[in-house]
Order: sequence, then structure tokens, then C-alpha cells
Amino acid sequence: MIPPVNVVSREFKANPYPFYAQLRAEAPVYPLTIPVRGKAWYVTRYDDVLALVKDERFVKDTPNVPAGAQALRPNWMPPFMRPIAQNMLSLDGDDHTRLRGLVHKAFTPRLIDEMRGWIEVLSNQLLDDVAEKGSMDLIEDYALPIPTTVIAQMLGVPVEDRHKFHRWSKAIVSSGSGSTFGALQMLPNLYAFVRYIRGLVKLRRANPQDDLISALVEAHESNDQLSEDELIGMIFLMLVAGHETTVNLIGNGTLALLEHPDQWTLLRDNPSLIKSAVEELLRYTSPVETADERYAREDVTIAGVAIPRGSLVYGVIASANRDPQQFENPDALDITRENNKHLAFSQGIHYCLGAPLARMEGQIAFNTLVCRLPDLRLAEPVESLRWRPSQMLRGLEALPVKFTPQPVGEKIPVA
Repeated sequence: MIPPVNVVSREFKANPYPFYAQLRAEAPVYPLTIPVRGKAWYVTRYDDVLALVKDERFVKDTPNVPAGAQALRPNWMPPFMRPIAQNMLSLDGDDHTRLRGLVHKAFTPRLIDEMRGWIEVLSNQLLDDVAEKGSMDLIEDYALPIPTTVIAQMLGVPVEDRHKFHRWSKAIVSSGSGSTFGALQMLPNLYAFVRYIRGLVKLRRANPQDDLISALVEAHESNDQLSEDELIGMIFLMLVAGHETTVNLIGNGTLALLEHPDQWTLLRDNPSLIKSAVEELLRYTSPVETADERYAREDVTIAGVAIPRGSLVYGVIASANRDPQQFENPDALDITRENNKHLAFSQGIHYCLGAPLARMEGQIAFNTLVCRLPDLRLAEPVESLRWRPSQMLRGLEALPVKFTPQPVGEKIPVA
């Protein structure tokens, strides 16, 4: 008997893996009720999740969704929300391919690689700021500032405005707890955020700079360019989704390493393992717990279970990444694991555009952490840690840690 669970609750987020193991064994395609969203199907086995995210019978864009699913989507939304509701993640087929192609022209490997030295300086400065204290909240003081500062720097958000961006983003993501009240509370922050992005786009059209927003404004192919609404949706996606997952990678990954001191020591003593370590932490902690929503365009059968046309379906990445049919000893953290074909960044046409940046940020963040604070340890019992209520993401609200205080010389300024 599978017990009822609230998959967006803090309690569930603390350890969802036993529930997913039961689903894989007994009901790999399982119907459950998600607060606000209603009935949905959870697909939990690796092979099925991989097939789902590549299957064109499952769609995202509202016009492609059968009428039976419309009740699961808002019938009306404030006009200011429409650009962000139609971003690259929510489009299918040619519409998605067009946007992704234009964004690829701006979000280049060269642009990402140019950030490497800057991220190293930033990571060290953040640890300089807490070194003499001997303690910190690893989320607030380290995991959050790295990706938020990096994406803001890349996009060209002025330094004096970044505190607003942090505040808006936190409020918007926190609203994903599954309550109608939380969704309503999000609206003023969302309005302010969209208005601010629209203003930045206007400024860059008039006066281009050496930043990603200017590159997105100028990106074109065959006389095609991003419209203003498409620009706003893309920038919003990068600012919010582009940093929240990395915050969770660094926070969840550090907790996992501290819970497995043998792996912490192994990484500390063997920095060359950093690439495989980050891949394993992506698999083991799954910062994105489920792939984003998809709707069945027609009746579909998965693992012998009939999913009716119009159904809301989620591929559970966190479950797929612990599937023993794909990974040997999947509940063990092994930073030397090879052939690690995890689904942390999804697959198919919606494979995460920011995966190379997230990997680089994770590698630098963990390497800096183990080198600078080799005796890092938890300041509170694991049981007392609070997880953020969310449906798609899995991350800590705070991670109190302590270490031997260190004297710090002259701090390195970061632009």
C-alpha cells in the first residue's frame, strides 16, 4: 500500500527517496494530487523518464494541450505575466527551436569560459568575508551569492540593483509551495521584476553594452530577432531558473559531502576528482526534483499504465537518478563514479541550456570550499535542517556550518 504524501512539503523534501523507491518497485507510473495543480502522474523509472522528456506526444505549450487539460492551467493571467509564461521552457517544436537557436548565439561557450577566473575570485572573497568568524550559513553566505552574482554580472544587471533581484527571485521561487495564498503573494514581486527587466531591455536597445542582455537584443538569424516579450521571458528564465538550481547544487552537495566525510576527504586530497564529484552530486542530490510539466497530447501507455489524453505528467528526475536498473548502488555517494548518465539537466530539446555554466560554478565552488575550509562541519543536526517547500526543486533554506577561524589578509575586490 502506497501512503498518501504531500510532495511539496518540507517534511517530504527532507528525504523523498524511500517514497520514490517504493514507486519504482510497485507503481512506476503513479497518480497523485499536487496542491493547487490537482491530479498528476509521476513517472519514476530511469528509462521511462528518459523516454518521457524526449517524447513529442507530451507537450508544454498551451495551444498544443488538449481541451481536457485546460482546467489544470489558469484560464486568465495578468497581462504582465504573459511574456514569462511563454518562455523557452514552455514552448514546443519549431517555436522552441527558434528561440533556442537565437539564445545560443548569445549564450556562447566563450562567454561562459570567460567567467571562470571571475568566479574563482568571487568564491574566495565570499569565504574571506566569513573566515574570521568560524561559522556561516552556507546558503546565504556562499551557495546563493555565487550563481546570483554570476548571472547578474553576465546579463548586465547593475551592481546597485542586484539586491532587488535577489529579493524578487527568492520571493517568486518561495511561492512554489503549492498554496494559493503563496501564489497571490508572489504577484507584486513578479510585477516589479518584469517591470525592471523591461526597463533594462529598453536601456540596452538604446545603449548596448558588453553583456548578455545586449547580445540577446542583437541576436538574429535570417532577419529574425527576439521580440520584446520573448526577451523578457528569456531574461526572467535565466535570472530565476538559471541560479536557483545551482544554489541547490552547492547547498545540497555540501550537505551530502559533510554527511559522507570519506568523500569530503577524498575530494580534498584529490582535486582532480572535481569533475566526477560534481556529476555525482548532481545525480545524488538532484537539485531539480522533477522535470517541468508536460501534458499528454493523446492517450499514452507507459510501463503498462494508460495515461489519458490531456493528463498532467511529471518525470521524477530525483527518482530516475537513484534507479538501481541504471546505477550500481544508487543510494551511495561515490565521487569516483564513472559512466554517470544522470538526468539532472534533463534530456531532449529541453536539455538545460545553462548546464555548462552550472557545472563550472559547482566545480569552482566545491574546490574552493574544500581547499579553504578543510575541517568544515555541520553546526546543527541534520534533522533540524529546513527544506524549502516546492514541487519541482529540492533545496535547503539554510545550512549552518562551522570551521576553524582563519586570519584573512587583504580582500580581493570583485567588480
